[in-house]
Parts: sequence; structure tokens; C-alpha cells
Amino acid sequence: RNKDTTRDEFIFYSKRLMRLLIEHALSFLPLKSVTVETPQGTMYEGKRFHRQRITGVSILRAGETMEQALTAVCKDIRLGKILIQTNLDTGEPELHYLRLPKEISEDYVILMDSTVSTGAAAMMAVRVLLDHDVQEDRIFLLSLLMAEMGVHSVAYAFPRVHIITTAVDKRVNEEFHIIPGIGNFGDRYFGTD
Repeated sequence: RNKDTTRDEFIFYSKRLMRLLIEHALSFLPLKSVTVETPQGTMYEGKRFHRQRITGVSILRAGETMEQALTAVCKDIRLGKILIQTNLDTGEPELHYLRLPKEISEDYVILMDSTVSTGAAAMMAVRVLLDHDVQEDRIFLLSLLMAEMGVHSVAYAFPRVHIITTAVDKRVNEEFHIIPGIGNFGDRYFGTD
């Protein structure tokens, strides 16, 4: 959150948080018991994800930064992208780009956005997934930082979507920035501020 944090440090600690967030989110997937034989010839009972597939979908541009952490822990994961931008005149979110893997309807979807302030973009992304027949309870919205307003908006509109974040801040200012927040995540991460 420190405005004086260097870009290298910001990226390093963001990546650490992303990895922890994704590891935690995976613990909410449905697991089944499985028994394996160890090299010592004994049996061990563990857990394994038992559904068809997991697909990652990033809300561009900042959500894309989370893809590396996801691919590091989920082998052969499919990725999709959604670009939603706020219309500066109306304040409404607009869908500008969409690329989803085929046959996503049976998948568990990890929807990634680095920050969620009002929840408008996240709700539009969830609506796009629902329009592609993804089941609401198979959508996991992951964010490094969310505003209370965004959490409530998404949870009220889509009560079966799983919301997983590392922190929730109380306020959003007039420009819809999270307060105290971390600034513009994409600008700080990509060095475009």
C-alpha cells in the first residue's frame, strides 16, 4: 500500500499475495477421497479435485497479472480474458473484448481481478460467464483487494458466487477508488503511472 514502494517490490509482494490467494481458493473446490500406495508399500488416503476442469478468466488488464500464479499451481489450465471498461460519460461498465475457452459451461471458473471497488466490472464478468452457461456456484471471484461496497454488490446480485480476497477496505471515494486502497494496481504493476 505504501506509495513509496518501488515497482520491483510492488511486483514481488503482489506475486506472493496472488500465489497465497490462489492456493487458498483451490481449497474450496470439491474434493473426493482417494487412496494411493506409497513407495513404502503402505496405503495413504488423500484428496483430489474430482470435477472436469478448472478455467481461469482474467478481467483485463490488471486481472491478467494473476494468471502466472494460477498456471504455477494448476497444470494445463485453460485461460480466458474479458476486457470491461467504465464509460466515463455514463459511469457504466462496457464489454469491449471477450475470449473464453470452448465448452466452459461445465468448468469451475477462477475469475481474477486485482482490485474490486464498486463491483460493476466483476458483476458484468459474472453475467458474461452465466450467459455462457457456467453455473453460478462454480464461479470463484478472486481479488487482492476489494471495497466493502464491491463485496456487497457482487454477493447481493450473485449469492452463490464464491468471493475470495486478501483484504477488504471500507470506503470508495468519488472517483470510485478504494480508500485507503493501493492506488491504481495496473499502473503500479506495469509501471504506467
